[in-house]
Amino acid sequence: MIRWLALFLFILCPVQTLRAAQFSIAPFTADVTVPIGHGMMGGLWQAKKVADPLYAKGVVLLGGSKPVVFVAVDWCEIRNAAFDRWREALAKAANTSRDCVLVSAIHQHEAPVADLEAQRILERRKLKGNICDLKFHETAVQRVATAVRTALRKPIPITHLGTGQAKVGKIASNRRYVLPDGKVSFGRGSASGRNVLAANAPEGIIDPWLKTISFWNGEQPIAALSGYATHPMSYYRTGEISADFPGMARARRQKDTPGCLQIYFSGASGNVTAGKYNTGARTNRVVLANRLYDGMAAAWKDTKRQPLTRIEIRVAIAKFAPRNHKGFTEADYMAKLKPGVDSWQQCLAAMGLSWRRRCERGQPVEVPVVDFGPAMLLLLPGESYVEFQLAAQRMRPNAFVMVAGYGEGGTGYVPTAKHWAEKDFNLNDWCWVHPGAEETLLKAITRGMREEK
Repeated sequence: MIRWLALFLFILCPVQTLRAAQFSIAPFTADVTVPIGHGMMGGLWQAKKVADPLYAKGVVLLGGSKPVVFVAVDWCEIRNAAFDRWREALAKAANTSRDCVLVSAIHQHEAPVADLEAQRILERRKLKGNICDLKFHETAVQRVATAVRTALRKPIPITHLGTGQAKVGKIASNRRYVLPDGKVSFGRGSASGRNVLAANAPEGIIDPWLKTISFWNGEQPIAALSGYATHPMSYYRTGEISADFPGMARARRQKDTPGCLQIYFSGASGNVTAGKYNTGARTNRVVLANRLYDGMAAAWKDTKRQPLTRIEIRVAIAKFAPRNHKGFTEADYMAKLKPGVDSWQQCLAAMGLSWRRRCERGQPVEVPVVDFGPAMLLLLPGESYVEFQLAAQRMRPNAFVMVAGYGEGGTGYVPTAKHWAEKDFNLNDWCWVHPGAEETLLKAITRGMREEK
């Protein structure tokens, strides 16, 4: 009887191994630190020195119908043709299609904005504006593509999916707050400084939860994706290249789990900052990093594992209308794309024109969802407001829904209709979508989040 049982187990174990190895993962990391003199935050200032390096960290997930790539980049935004170039290059490296590549900028401000066509517009007109270095951009993309190809030489089997979450204390607050006279203000930026009213006002609408999806080979964690919805700035405009407090928290978590790649991304947080809890003092960067680290560590402790049975991707389409308010028409942009105009205004006009031409040629924005069954990862475009993240979670209340923001950056801010009605002044310059974008984006999210039968 024992001999027959041993033979049975010998035959059964290989079958279990084959089933367990249905899925695999290839984690990768590449340095994407910009050179000194590079434009920062779209050309508002230039890089003077490196405080800490910028990275692209991601995974290739194998075992679904096609390989799926997710990468979080320590850049401010990746827009239009630059966003397409990242996806094309990584799709080629991973032997997949462009729509299966999810690129999310973390949105630090001591970091670059990439918009290739906008930079070409400036260069063709021999203007002083400096959004991004075209040659360096391709170098950075190729570094990441090489890292993907290298990682894919030795993919690691994954058998289980982990999900965990924890509330983060004293980081996020909404830009919107109510003044003592009852009027609404949208002036709570990344740092409160001397603004006592902004510091004392309630947090407002935020998503307090940091969520982590992890991938495991048996008992061994291989990679962890953590997302939290807040602008990731403590202080900026110093010329110091930096991944800011998320980079510090991520590095500390990496030391905790040397065999598990820690990947951080910002959630949909176009209208969420650390302004209530951040004075803007340099010492506060470490304070915010420690709070974010505590949230990541607590979400890890909360992690529950279950067998991984699905990696599917769905891609919904959103067609936004380019903004047509005064100051945002093609004629307005062309008036600023002339010598003698302030270089920052030149950059804004070039980015606006780049986006407008993209819309006019009919290229939509893709809104992808990676479905793991009990958990889902949604990527939203640009600086989508936190209301869209909360709406996506309500659509699937029984699922673990993670939302990454800062995908296709060409939109700039994507606000709700309420923000237009209340005259959110943050929309005065960094918003290139016309009112009506809320309905467009919600329809795309709904299509992507639909439950497969």
